[in-house]
Amino acid sequence: MTHVSLFSLVRRLAPYAPWSVTSSTSAASATPAPAHFTRHQAAPPAARKSGPLRSVAALLACAALACAAAPAQARVKARNPSVNVSTVLPPAVMAGLARAHVPLSAISVVIEKVGDHTPIVALNAGKPMMPASTMKLVTTYSGLSILGPDYRWRTTAYADGNLDANGILHGNLYIQGTGDPKLVPEELIDLVQKIRKSGINGIDGALVLDKRYFDPSTRDLPPFDDDATAPYNVGPDPLLYAFKSLSFTLTPSPDGKVAVDVIPALAQLQIDDQLRATGGPCRGELPTPAVTPQPNGTVVASFAGDYAERCGPRTLNVAVLDHSAFFAGGFLALWQQTGGTFTGATREGPVPVEARLIATHDGPMLSDIVRDINKFSNNTMARNLFLTIGAVVNKPPATPEKSARAIEAFLQKSGLNMEYLSLDNGSGLSRDEHITALSLADLLQAANASPVAQVFVDSLPVAGVDGTMRNRLTSQPVGGNAHIKTGTLHDVRAIAGYVASADGVSYVVVSIINDPHSEAARAAHDALLEWVYQGPSQPMQDVAGEPRSKPRKNPHMRSQH
Repeated sequence: MTHVSLFSLVRRLAPYAPWSVTSSTSAASATPAPAHFTRHQAAPPAARKSGPLRSVAALLACAALACAAAPAQARVKARNPSVNVSTVLPPAVMAGLARAHVPLSAISVVIEKVGDHTPIVALNAGKPMMPASTMKLVTTYSGLSILGPDYRWRTTAYADGNLDANGILHGNLYIQGTGDPKLVPEELIDLVQKIRKSGINGIDGALVLDKRYFDPSTRDLPPFDDDATAPYNVGPDPLLYAFKSLSFTLTPSPDGKVAVDVIPALAQLQIDDQLRATGGPCRGELPTPAVTPQPNGTVVASFAGDYAERCGPRTLNVAVLDHSAFFAGGFLALWQQTGGTFTGATREGPVPVEARLIATHDGPMLSDIVRDINKFSNNTMARNLFLTIGAVVNKPPATPEKSARAIEAFLQKSGLNMEYLSLDNGSGLSRDEHITALSLADLLQAANASPVAQVFVDSLPVAGVDGTMRNRLTSQPVGGNAHIKTGTLHDVRAIAGYVASADGVSYVVVSIINDPHSEAARAAHDALLEWVYQGPSQPMQDVAGEPRSKPRKNPHMRSQH
């Protein structure tokens, strides 16, 4: 049986109505309906709280409010915010942890019915943990709520100087960015075409990039690990183009040649292809290009060596160049493809006051961006969104400190007093980001009862169907019935989301493992999701959880924002 202190129980029940994820309200209701979290094909009917449980919740909520000077919707702050529990974990989960050599002290778990903040399972629930990419839930829910699902990033073009009769601009073309996370070729071409429609056929001045929306301190950051060319290490930028990554596709042919194709096109990029198609087995190793800037301004990507014909077409993603060189090369490649000419240089600088606006491109809606961030765990997009929140709320230039303050203020206003939340870049790709499983569960409960519930829930990967969960639990009944955000670092494995169970009830599930053997514990997490789907009602052997004193605050909470 789970034991939770009375004060902690009161604290968790006070601010919330007893929502169920499959419940709804009338159109005239002033309170927004929560998300209709469903199975992938059909939703099971969700069970409401029983009358006695509602009465207990109401009694405890009244007790909490009687002791608090805060408004009714604010969370009551506990003297000791940790949850001291003895709990049970399913036998299959225990077996998975044992096989992985992960001790119980390294895992933090919270399972709750949606709409009911009394944990069914809670182990080390108040312990600050590195959440890896499950931290994106904090960033995306905050972004949807603060900016709105219809928010769009804007990229604009300005010009100064004169335009002659042949459409040649005798002056500079300025491109001003605000951090669009998905400014890919299919989007940037819209801006290029609008510039051409304004009458500009050529530019004999400079291409000037205005990147003041983000503070310079947010740029050119060191990579998270030693793999500096890995796309997941790409940092944020106001003019992020195609995630600053090149996709090289290698295609062998029987004549011994290997074709090398690349997207996106960069005006300054040249490919030196010295690859040879050979027989023999495919070893799975892809040749890595040597990318070398040349004195004349071009950049050469050199491929050399043997490539097994049996490997067939393979794609290699590489992050190269700095953001400004990458954007300028991509813009000019599209510009030249449309027949535009350019004879000047590229530099960074502000748009002058006298420059005239000539074209505007609005990017995809935030609802679409959040889907990409959560489904595919895109770190760079999450970092751009994180900084955007700070710029919108606290004015540009954006800094991580401004973004952290904006998100923390929103969470506090929403009654989510996450004392042990530590935000660094909002993506989870950090050793300095921390949160408790209890706080993540609270956020999932609040998100499901919010006006952005449907967009938020739909953005999470579906087990066995899509995103980072597409290859997990494909043959298990829980497949298609769980919306789960995953998190992975070298010594972190995490899951957080919603499960629509076979017993007709929907659950919030959070589990975070911080341990050097965490990679081997994925089976334990899969077993936990399957157990929740089956309905967490069967008796289990009690596993004693060590009572926790108040967790020590993360010393990097402020210094690393």
